[in-house]
Amino acid sequence: MIYASDLDQTLIYSKRSLGVPLESAGLLPAEHIDGATAAFISAQALQLLKTLPENIMFMPVTTRTMAQYRRITVFQTELVPAYAVTSNGGNIIVGGEVDREWNRRIHAQVRREGADAEEARQVFGQVLHEDWVVNERFCDELFYAFVIERDRMPLEQVLEKARIMREMGWEVSIQRRKVYLVPAAVNKQAAVEHIRHLTDGGPVVASGDSLLDRCLLDYADYAIAPRHGELYREQLRDELEVNYSFTELSGAYAADEIMAYVYEIHRIVSATRASFSE
Repeated sequence: MIYASDLDQTLIYSKRSLGVPLESAGLLPAEHIDGATAAFISAQALQLLKTLPENIMFMPVTTRTMAQYRRITVFQTELVPAYAVTSNGGNIIVGGEVDREWNRRIHAQVRREGADAEEARQVFGQVLHEDWVVNERFCDELFYAFVIERDRMPLEQVLEKARIMREMGWEVSIQRRKVYLVPAAVNKQAAVEHIRHLTDGGPVVASGDSLLDRCLLDYADYAIAPRHGELYREQLRDELEVNYSFTELSGAYAADEIMAYVYEIHRIVSATRASFSE
């Protein structure tokens, strides 16, 4: 079995996204920047990750760049996954090294299936303005990330432009203080599916909070999302039909529920296999 999970606002949480006071019990440092703690993880969730049954392969699947993923100290020292997906599916890290062949394949697919990055940025740039865009980055030569002033962003204009970008083979995702502009070919599902076939990993359990996680959750055999983030907000607005459940809790402790769900699915799958073998 594979447990493939988004990280930010799913398993790890910045100070802004914790949803509980910083001094709350049971929070451990997960990421450090210049010696300061930048993100946290529930101690219970981390313990459950560390003690996953041997036949469950935990796989981080994140929109973070490779460099940003490597800042998450908890996954570099305490719990080092055999596979990790970064750059929203554009890169796969195997045993600490980047899978160059996968990266080349994704770049070729981007060129075949949509507008090039410069054209996409030019069209989407028609809605961007310095009044609400703080800065931008072209991440791992694959997609754009814009840091924004969320309350100043013209939401309806951005959503309208997102529909146009979709026709050009690009997706727009709004996550708290960031807007992502990502080629449709660069997605988490494709990377996880590749690793699943490579490892004969069996059923996939997935978790994630944003629209960039939706393809992964839809692909998975079992999936759960925290009660916050884009997916939760969109289904509240009746603009998103989902075939998975949401946690009861929001914020950092939602990770505890997510891990309990993973264990429960493992129990059910194991029991089903045992009954078939009798």
